[in-house]
Amino acid sequence: MESVPPPAGSQVSRVPAQRTPPEELAPPTVAPAPQRPRRRVRTVLAVVAGVLAAMCLGGGVVGYLVYDRATTPDRSSPVVVVDSYLRAFLVDQNDVRATLFACEGSADLDQLRLLRSDLQAREERFETTMLVSWEELQAAVNGNSAEVRVDLVFAAHVDGVRQTDRQSWSFGLQLSDDWRICSAGRKD
Repeated sequence: MESVPPPAGSQVSRVPAQRTPPEELAPPTVAPAPQRPRRRVRTVLAVVAGVLAAMCLGGGVVGYLVYDRATTPDRSSPVVVVDSYLRAFLVDQNDVRATLFACEGSADLDQLRLLRSDLQAREERFETTMLVSWEELQAAVNGNSAEVRVDLVFAAHVDGVRQTDRQSWSFGLQLSDDWRICSAGRKD
């Protein structure tokens, strides 16, 4: 292609056009990289962490309440206390559990301790197991005190023969925060 001279009277100079060297050109405008929604991610993580913390705390509280309810002995009535005490003291022979149903420090339960010692001696002497049960728990409540009468039944097989014995007992209970056994004695 041939260069055409500019028309006469034109203001175009005949000087060749000058270009800015490429190193002096401003860098091309680049659109900024899209921002990652960091605040949204942080918010979601904070909410999830808060929910997990609340669930753990709530689970801990529920677990404690369930454990407490399962391990706290029922001392709501005189009959329940005597039944639980007899099971702990005579059947399971668990003195620690039995003390949960007895008056602190002032319990007169010596006759019942002698009964248990006698039953253990009979088991050794006759090489048998004494089975203990009880029947006819009857409570008489008078304000903050109560008396529970019960028939204790002892059974064993000696030389192939089933033998039983029945004894009437009376338990004295007191109510403070809950019912506790303060005395026990045989009634003839």
